[in-house]
Amino acid sequence: MIYKIIWVIRVYIYKPFLGKVGKMCYLGRPVYIGNFKRIFIGDNVRIFPGARIEVINNNSSITLEDNISIAQKLHLISGGKLIIGENTTISANVFITNIDHEYQEIDKHILEQSLIYKETKIGENCFIGYGAVIQAGTILGKQCIIGANSVVRGTFPDYCVIVGAPAKIVKRYNTTSKAWQKTDSKGNFINE
Repeated sequence: MIYKIIWVIRVYIYKPFLGKVGKMCYLGRPVYIGNFKRIFIGDNVRIFPGARIEVINNNSSITLEDNISIAQKLHLISGGKLIIGENTTISANVFITNIDHEYQEIDKHILEQSLIYKETKIGENCFIGYGAVIQAGTILGKQCIIGANSVVRGTFPDYCVIVGAPAKIVKRYNTTSKAWQKTDSKGNFINE
């Protein structure tokens, strides 16, 4: 328990350097935080140790809305606007980005080519499973569940269970029947 008190103190030491820090937050020892002023943290955000949170330019930002819980070794990198919705839980070893590397020039190393920025947004009340990768251009609706070790890219509606590499929808909440139902990979309900 004493370590959490230290984590609370740490977030308030960082507070003057961050874009925003809400109430009742804590931050375990990070690996790296880049461009502090472009990181906005809502109320009751809990970040466990080993996080790498980086914003690569002054036109970019990372927003962690209220009541977010983040396990160990998260890596967030933003070259645009990256938003994680309120009441979201992120398991350990998760990577989330809104940046892709260009690769078209075959005589040039990928890291020497330009970056491509794509909007990435995690909806409210989502659960991101252990080891998941959320790639640039991913938009998750409300209450999406991402399976462990899934590699996610694309736009997904509210109330989906998304698994695999590449990730596909396997279940959705049916608002008519008020139950979770199996779907095809495009999210269409399968009648059983």
